[in-house]
Amino acid sequence: MSENKQTGSYGLSAGAAGGAMVAPVMAYWPPRPREYRPKIALIGCGGISEYHLRAYREMGLDVVALCDRDAARAEQRRTEFFPDADVVADFRDVLRRGEIQVVDIALHPAERVEVIEAALRARKHVLSQKPFVLDLSDGERLVALAESQGVRLAVNQNGRWAPHFGYMAAAIHAGVIGEVASVDFTLQWDHTWTAGTPFEAIHHLVLFDFGIHWFDMAARFMNGRKPERVWASVARTGFQKMKPPMLGHVVIDYPGAQVRLDFNGHVQHGQEDRTVVCGSQGTLRSFGPSLSAQTVVLHTAAGTATVPLEGTWFTSGFQGAMGELLCAIEANREPAHSARNNLASLALCFAALASADSGAPVRPGTVTRVSK
Repeated sequence: MSENKQTGSYGLSAGAAGGAMVAPVMAYWPPRPREYRPKIALIGCGGISEYHLRAYREMGLDVVALCDRDAARAEQRRTEFFPDADVVADFRDVLRRGEIQVVDIALHPAERVEVIEAALRARKHVLSQKPFVLDLSDGERLVALAESQGVRLAVNQNGRWAPHFGYMAAAIHAGVIGEVASVDFTLQWDHTWTAGTPFEAIHHLVLFDFGIHWFDMAARFMNGRKPERVWASVARTGFQKMKPPMLGHVVIDYPGAQVRLDFNGHVQHGQEDRTVVCGSQGTLRSFGPSLSAQTVVLHTAAGTATVPLEGTWFTSGFQGAMGELLCAIEANREPAHSARNNLASLALCFAALASADSGAPVRPGTVTRVSK
C-alpha cells in the first residue's frame, strides 16, 4: 500500500474535507496453508470442541481421531462433524499413531500439561487450548521441550482472528493510527451460563478463563512494549448467585500509555462489547452487542471510515488459530500465537489476579502462577 502523506499512515483514501473515506485494506482473515494437509487429532470433546470441529470441517482439514474419556461425547462429535474419524478413549493411543502430525488439546488447564508434554515427546505439533498453563515455569518448560523436539507449540488464542480484533491489530501494526496511547476494553455480557459447570469453581473466572483473551489482545495491541505495573479489582454483584466475582476492572500501565479493561459478566439485557484504541494519528473504535457482531470505525485526519468485516469470533477465530499453526509448520517458522509469545499475555493476567487478591499493584513477571 502507498503511504498517504496527509496522515503518515498506510492505505488511507481521504474524503472531501476530512469526511468519509475508504478504509485501508488489512490482512486480518484466517490464514490457510498452501499445500500442507496433515492428519489431525482432537483430544477433549467437551462443549468448546463443537466450534473447533466446525471450523476445521469448513477448512476441509483431515481430522482422523477424536479422543475423550467419555466415549459418548467423542461419538457425538464424530457423528456431527467427522464421521470417518476414529473414537479413542486414551490420549496415549492417539500419540502412538505415527500418521497423526498435529494434535489439538482442548482440555482444562490442570489436565493439559501432562498431555501436552506427552504429545511433544511423541513429536506431534500441538495447539493448546487457552489459558495455556497455570504456572509460567510449566509454560517455559513446554516451550523448551517443543524446541528440543523440533515441533511447534501454539496456544488457541482464537480472539486474535476475530474479525474486529484482527483488523484493529493489523491497522495498529501498520502504523495507521500512529503511537498507541490508550486501549479501552469494555464488556457487558451474560456469563451466567457457567453456573453449575466446572467453570464456576474458578475463583477468577472473569479475569482468568474469559479475560485471558483481552490480556492477550492488550499485549498484541501494545506490540512488544513493556508493561510497568498492573492494578486490578473484582467484586460480586449484589444480586448474583454464582460463586466467582462477575465484576472486574484492570489497569495496565506502560511508559506513556495505558490499557484499561472493564468487565461485567452478569448482564442479561442490553449487552455490549466495545473496544477503543487511541493513537497519535487516529482512533480505532469497535462496538456491538456481542463478540460476533462488531462494527469497526477508523478516525484520522483524512476522515472517517467504517470497515467492512467478514467472519465471526468463533468460526474465524478457530480457523485462524489452527490455520496459523499449519502455516508455521509448512514454512518452518514460529507461529504468531506460539506458546512463547503467549507467556507475555499470561504474565499480564497473573499479575492482575494477584493484584485483585492483594489490592496492590503488581509488576508483570513477578507473579508466576495462579494462586486460586
